[in-house]
Amino acid sequence: MDLQAITADLHARPEKIPAAVAEKIDAAREQYQHIFVAYGDCGTSGELDRVLEERGVKRLPGAHCYDFLAGGDRYQQLQEQEPGSFYLTDFLAQHFQRLVIEILGIDRYPELLETYFGNYTRLVYLAQTDSDELTAQARAAADQLGLRFERIYTGMGEMVPALDAAMQEALWRN
Repeated sequence: MDLQAITADLHARPEKIPAAVAEKIDAAREQYQHIFVAYGDCGTSGELDRVLEERGVKRLPGAHCYDFLAGGDRYQQLQEQEPGSFYLTDFLAQHFQRLVIEILGIDRYPELLETYFGNYTRLVYLAQTDSDELTAQARAAADQLGLRFERIYTGMGEMVPALDAAMQEALWRN
């Protein structure tokens, strides 16, 4: 298995995700017989799925990484329990300042904090690893946003079973 990444910054511009993924798929076609996208819809409003269907490529289940990391049922339960939840993954905890504070402009315009996060009540850190450092970074993010902190260890959630299923399907096709 070989991983190809697109920039995480695209989460701030989800309309650009489908084209970026399509470009990666098209570039990989000559080298790889089987391609699987380890990405959620992430705000593309179904456009990513349309691009993948055109190319005969499947992706992880779920609307976004929180969905497949927590597990669909568990994520739905978290949302119903407290709709005003903001989620972090290990990656987002590690890069919170750049991917949230700077991209949203809160570092330059602190008054935007209330505009963006005024309706949130808690920050849920979906921890893929058992890292004290990342937990501290996630807790600091919650403090910076003025949100109650909750940590849930998810490991890789539904990602590994989905990747295993994709690998098995690829083996059966050969």
